[in-house]
Amino acid sequence: MPEILVVDDEKSILESLRDILEDEGYQVRCAETGEETLRILEENSPDLILLDIWLPGMDGLEVLSRIKKVYPHLPVIIISGHGTIEMAVKAVKLGAFDFLEKPLSYDRVVVSVENALRFKALEEENIRLRARLKEPGLTGESPAIREVRTLIARVAPTDATVLIQGESGVGKEVAARMIHRLSHRDRGPFVEVNCAAIPETLIESELFGHEKGAFTGATQARKGKFDQAHGGTLFLDEVGDMSLSAQAKVLRVLQEKRFQRVGGDRLIEVDVRIIAATNKDLKKEIEAGRFREDLYFRLNVVPITIPPLRERPEDIPLLVEEFLDNLSRHSGLGRKTLAPEVLEVLKRYPWPGNVRELKNLIERLVIISLGEEITLNDLPREFLEYAEKVPEEELPPWFVADSFKEARELFEREYLRRKLEEFGGNISRMAEAIGLRRSYLHRKLKALGLSR
Repeated sequence: MPEILVVDDEKSILESLRDILEDEGYQVRCAETGEETLRILEENSPDLILLDIWLPGMDGLEVLSRIKKVYPHLPVIIISGHGTIEMAVKAVKLGAFDFLEKPLSYDRVVVSVENALRFKALEEENIRLRARLKEPGLTGESPAIREVRTLIARVAPTDATVLIQGESGVGKEVAARMIHRLSHRDRGPFVEVNCAAIPETLIESELFGHEKGAFTGATQARKGKFDQAHGGTLFLDEVGDMSLSAQAKVLRVLQEKRFQRVGGDRLIEVDVRIIAATNKDLKKEIEAGRFREDLYFRLNVVPITIPPLRERPEDIPLLVEEFLDNLSRHSGLGRKTLAPEVLEVLKRYPWPGNVRELKNLIERLVIISLGEEITLNDLPREFLEYAEKVPEEELPPWFVADSFKEARELFEREYLRRKLEEFGGNISRMAEAIGLRRSYLHRKLKALGLSR
């Protein structure tokens, strides 16, 4: 249900607009000054603003200008009792969607609001479509990644709850976004909640929102992530770190499709698809009493496990090329390449940080390498122990000789033998080319048992 903020210093106008809009099924909030409007926007952004020009203190055009700098896609309809063409033109130039004159017509208000919300929805869809074109997928052709992509393609068109498991950095969020992008909810929002990054005391407010005065500091009502994800997908990242009390409320929402904001008693209907992700073993968390078993079964309708990078080294060359291409487009450092031996080192490295670690390394190498090709010398020290060592049997014989004298003799014999072949046995030309006197070279060849 769209939320509309009405700003006017005349209480009769506020009441009139509230009645009109609530009759049309909208949620309505009111403010009487520009300063109050900006405070409300800092805590919770509505879907549309009806803004009077003549306000005490900061006037409506100044408020409009400030709103558009921070919230360029938030539609604002200007209302005024003393409007002029010049004022209307100025308001439109500042970004107003429409300009309504008082006394307000019921039909004119309703039509303008509907058009503004429809325009906002189209604009948001365009933003999502552009974002989808830029979104990465799960890159790789290993059997494990192919299997994951196949499973994603099967589950995405449904509304089934998905639990994505895997180590940190393997691409759990990428998989969640792929599911959303391939679903019938792709026109709706994709809202992410990092359960590990939110303090336990705030997680419920973050998920479900709160009413004004629900706790110290709650000066305004605020929508939660469930509200924001209505009609789309809610991604609960690191769900294993959620508090038990929050788990109980999430379970109730999954069962009943409705919830109450913190400090509120009104039930809010919600239509969201839940995708959860964790790097923890939830079965062990259940045994330890840190995770609810009933929530686990609710989330684990379709489990997807993304393998760590060390188990699919054949995907590393494709990932490297993808990261190098992206960096060449956005970094301004040019398109660099990896020496073959560097790629071999990357395939042997165990990657504790998985794909995220690989991406960060490639960015680092592109920045610090001086040439167009990234070599072993550019790699951090901890990677060099994975450089391939030449087997001892492939080393030249002088490297495995027992003494320096023997090594020198082996080297001299092989070197002079090759030079002798190169110059077709012509000792004079050979001596001149390698910088030795002819008589000395002749004696050396004889001592080493080399004929012409």
